[in-house]
Amino acid sequence: MTDVKAKENPPAATAVLAAPASGADHVMAKDAEARRAEIIAAAHELYGEKGLAQTSIKDITERVGVTRSLFYHYFPNKEAVTSAVLDSYADDFVEALHYWNADRHEGDINHALSTVVRLLRLGLFENDAFRTDLASRENAALYLEFVNRVAEQTSEYIIESTVQDYAARHEVRIEHLHETFYILILGVIGYLRKHPDADDQVIADVIAQTLHMDRP
Repeated sequence: MTDVKAKENPPAATAVLAAPASGADHVMAKDAEARRAEIIAAAHELYGEKGLAQTSIKDITERVGVTRSLFYHYFPNKEAVTSAVLDSYADDFVEALHYWNADRHEGDINHALSTVVRLLRLGLFENDAFRTDLASRENAALYLEFVNRVAEQTSEYIIESTVQDYAARHEVRIEHLHETFYILILGVIGYLRKHPDADDQVIADVIAQTLHMDRP
């Protein structure tokens, strides 16, 4: 009988082993997330300073102050951390959009158009080493992935924020909102890349016409 009771009521030590993850595990997970973010931030800085091709994994680990083995714990190769850096650049642009949206003059469509075109120029064509590398022919696939991520995130944000404000005052006369904004953003980026001296007002007009916007 004693043996049966022992099996039905396991010792305290066994119960502890079966217990859910402790707060220490949560802290370790947060530390790991912070370390991964530090590696991405270091790569982001170095790509902006030196360019993609000129930055090595050794450069990144030395900037963070970690070993190569720890780097490989978080990223299997340089391509993986580069992909994370692309996300961080796209996140930076969407963050800038938040500020643009907050600073818009309520009801002033022309001001919103002119300022968003300037934001596109600054956010996507700022002359740092990484963006210059992305624009090179050998990194064409990487550049395309970057602008696709920007178009995806920008479309989602504008539809959830700016379009809702517009709809409160005007009729939205386009269907397939996400697809329209996505294609429009890719088109504007491609045109500005090919024609960097294009007049901002022309770009603003094209955006307004494509979206069938009411404006003075």
